[in-house]
Amino acid sequence: MGNDDHRRRKTPCGFCMAVFKWIPVLFITAVIAWSYYAYVVELCIRNSQNRISMIFMLLFYHLFLTLFMWSYWRTIMTSVGRIPDQWRIPDEEVSRLFRADSPDTQKRILNNFARDLPVTNRTMNGSVRFCEKCKIIKPDRAHHCSVCSCCVLKMDHHCPWVNNCVNFYNYKYFVLFLGYALVYCLYVAFTSLHDFVEFWKVGAYDNNGYSAQGQLNASGMGRFHILFLFFIAIMFAISLVSLFGYHIYLVLVNRTTLESFRAPIFRVGGPDKNGYNLGRYANFCEVFGDDWQYWFLPVFSSRGDGYSYPTSSDQSRVSTTSPVQRYDAMGDTAASRLDGNPTDKLIGASPLDNTNHHHNQSPHQVRSTSVQPTQLLQVQPPSPFRDELNERQEQLANDQSLNCITAAARSRPGECGVNGAAVYIDMIGDHPLKGADPAKVSPCPPNGDLPV
Repeated sequence: MGNDDHRRRKTPCGFCMAVFKWIPVLFITAVIAWSYYAYVVELCIRNSQNRISMIFMLLFYHLFLTLFMWSYWRTIMTSVGRIPDQWRIPDEEVSRLFRADSPDTQKRILNNFARDLPVTNRTMNGSVRFCEKCKIIKPDRAHHCSVCSCCVLKMDHHCPWVNNCVNFYNYKYFVLFLGYALVYCLYVAFTSLHDFVEFWKVGAYDNNGYSAQGQLNASGMGRFHILFLFFIAIMFAISLVSLFGYHIYLVLVNRTTLESFRAPIFRVGGPDKNGYNLGRYANFCEVFGDDWQYWFLPVFSSRGDGYSYPTSSDQSRVSTTSPVQRYDAMGDTAASRLDGNPTDKLIGASPLDNTNHHHNQSPHQVRSTSVQPTQLLQVQPPSPFRDELNERQEQLANDQSLNCITAAARSRPGECGVNGAAVYIDMIGDHPLKGADPAKVSPCPPNGDLPV
């Protein structure tokens, strides 16, 4: 509870309000006490004729009742906690904050104070969240409770049935309380169903017209205790199944009730209801802990400290990395690029495959657009063509026509030209040759490649 709540209790009105808050808890406790009498005394002891079945019924009943009451007690009595002083803004800074003449100035003051605090949540204008009543920087997922008069860590909601805030410290107890309350109600309703049916047989008539008193041994008020026990168990079970199912869903998506209605706003990414979703198993372990032996016991085993929480973006960066992130992780590649067309850089840097794929390739000359037009990037050909390439370069320098009979062409006569005759080309790349004899030009492709 906060300091304001303690000050309220000192006044007569505050004391009356504190007592009034316990009325729902007293009501639940009274219903449980009555159900204990109706089930144990009226249903089992006074009405049951089979002692063995009665023992088993009482054994499981007390087991579920113990877990139910244990979880309920821990939910009620667990304190909401106290936020440390490092989150509290000094009085002079608070005065300076309230005297600020613009929201931007207030935002700058808050961001400067919270620069060393693990906060990722922001307000709509991008400022650090600040509680004007508690004078503190709100931790992530924390909210101010007007009933408790303090800021509550990972506040889910204020529940009047437990007279406490459902928060980081007792959320596991609250979920177990709902689960065991549902199991308790279903067990009571199932084991009292037979006696409930027998109750309606009392006063019925058989085929001969005589009254049939049925099999229910209870008499007087005992029969009505069993009747109302079944009705109340069914009524509470119907209400609990929806509430328990909803909170199981919230656990699996790692979301509080407040966050389901108003998405948290992150410093990076903005509003996101799934900002804390780490996967179903990880979300479950964040509330119930890593040790399975404590999952279904109302003992504290939740992960974390209540002030900072892993986000889905952190989880994705650790578990998987997208291709864009892998590329960004390599650093800035722009500084290592050469001047000119990036394609020229790739051509100059990438090794070429010198193996033969579909056919023996003729030697090529690759021109770089990043240098002078007359400068050629020489690509070393395979050794069988090296001498022939040197001869062609000499002919090109003397403005002579090129003899394109290659070693591959000689080994395959008739594919280019007639009877192994010489084949001439009139261009290399996109440069026409001077003095080429059109009459000697073969119908082979003009790019210098041999036909396949």
